[in-house]
Amino acid sequence: MWPESAETPAPLRSGLTTGTCATACCVAAAQALFADQQMATVSVTLPKGKTVELPIILYQAIDHLKFDGPQLKKAIRTATIKDAGDDPDATHGATVFVELRLAAEKGVRFHAAEGVGTVTRTGLLLDVGEPAINPVPRRMMTEHLEGFAATYGYQGGFEVSVGVVNGEQIAQKTMNPRLGIVGGLSILGTTGIVRPFSCAAYIASIHQGIDVARSNKLTHLAATTGNASEDAIKHHYQLDDMALIEMGDFVGAVLKHIRKVEQAHSIQLQTLSLCGGFGKISKLAQHHMDLNSRVSSIDLGALAELAASLGASDELQARMTNANTSVEALAFAIEEAIPLANAVCQQACDFARRYIPAHMALEVWAIDRKGRFVGFASDRQPKDSELKNGQESD
Repeated sequence: MWPESAETPAPLRSGLTTGTCATACCVAAAQALFADQQMATVSVTLPKGKTVELPIILYQAIDHLKFDGPQLKKAIRTATIKDAGDDPDATHGATVFVELRLAAEKGVRFHAAEGVGTVTRTGLLLDVGEPAINPVPRRMMTEHLEGFAATYGYQGGFEVSVGVVNGEQIAQKTMNPRLGIVGGLSILGTTGIVRPFSCAAYIASIHQGIDVARSNKLTHLAATTGNASEDAIKHHYQLDDMALIEMGDFVGAVLKHIRKVEQAHSIQLQTLSLCGGFGKISKLAQHHMDLNSRVSSIDLGALAELAASLGASDELQARMTNANTSVEALAFAIEEAIPLANAVCQQACDFARRYIPAHMALEVWAIDRKGRFVGFASDRQPKDSELKNGQESD
């Protein structure tokens, strides 16, 4: 559990990626094998040249690793603890380990140890069947190991197995199962550093989800702001998990990436459904691309003005403007049969339409706090099962 925020604001700490942790373990293992030294801390050079220090908590000689190919020589396991800084990362505090074995055949070959997943679907940076160790971490480990080989005149190669203790359980808190990465976590990182509360990793997972769905020939995607909206739209359409994009607050990441890939590659997608809580959808209707409360706010006055265009009385407009929440404002509108939620969804649909290629159908759904549909809009002819007058059809 993350500690409560301090009373006095302080600078947020950066952390280090799982790729940096795995590289540190490689450095420690190579140092132990070549120089017979078990260092308490080791140095890692990040992709942009910065050097960081990481503690090593384990050195363990191993002889149980077996790989196909040439006979293998010495092997050792090393481990470190991932520190994600002040970023709410699922792998913060996890034990990352490497089992490094010297091999007769030149080159560096990577394997998934316990807690690291295997790629089972196309559309990712790695081929199907590959251990989920991304290209930049592979390059970091390879460069550091090749440096040791050059220093010590070593002519052989390396077998690198990367694992995370309890990684398969931790992975259930990530997008990995939906992306087709089974058996554990991914070893990630592009800069080696985790920026505190950075949006980059989340947006990258959104892009990956879209790419995987397109690569697997799906034509209907549903992007949702949370669990309740995901459950609602999944049940309504009986969608495969691969078709569900957990966008959170980053609707802009969905819209812009779909536009990019559909324009750059062959046309694939036919329908995009956006689904979220009424308050989130009202922000999209007001042209916000980031729906987080730190970035955008619900405009109750704008909701009241929209209700007025639908025939709301002055009294209702006043009640809505002074409501505690957008949900309460919607409840006031429903009491007077004002189809506010549908109108909000229509505004959101009109705005999102600017970013979606013309060949795709677009629809927007809004739910209440109980996960029930309360609003719907589309740029295609609605089906009988879809919503009318701001309430779920019977």
